[in-house]
Amino acid sequence: MGRKPAVSTSELGARERQILDVIFRLGEASVGEVHQVLEDAPSYSAVRTMIRLLESKGFLKHREEGVKYIYRPTESKERASKSALSHLLKTFFQGSAADALAALLEVPEAKCTEEELARMRALVDEARKQERGGGVGGNSTKGRRS
Repeated sequence: MGRKPAVSTSELGARERQILDVIFRLGEASVGEVHQVLEDAPSYSAVRTMIRLLESKGFLKHREEGVKYIYRPTESKERASKSALSHLLKTFFQGSAADALAALLEVPEAKCTEEELARMRALVDEARKQERGGGVGGNSTKGRRS
């Protein structure tokens, strides 16, 4: 979906990540719209500067609408979230999906419904089938520590 960012989202500052999150939620937005939605927003000028920096780093692109620019992400939210998740796994869980899942289930805010737990079981079962059958991925050590 466009040019790949020059740096990963893990290298962005907190405010840059916050701005990127707002634009992902809105789909596309002007500087003014981002400024209105941001919690504890800096000045309009600071938001405009950070958005331009995000564009120069390859995270956003713009189109003109009248006298203003409308910004949108260069990658889909799914692709960006997979990239962020991959970084999280490597950084905090040494690549272990099991450790990440265990930590997630221990977070009080991550309350799971029975439906969500059933979905997780089904996903684990599917991953087992794929590993046994040499299916997609075929890497039997993926997500495990050595």
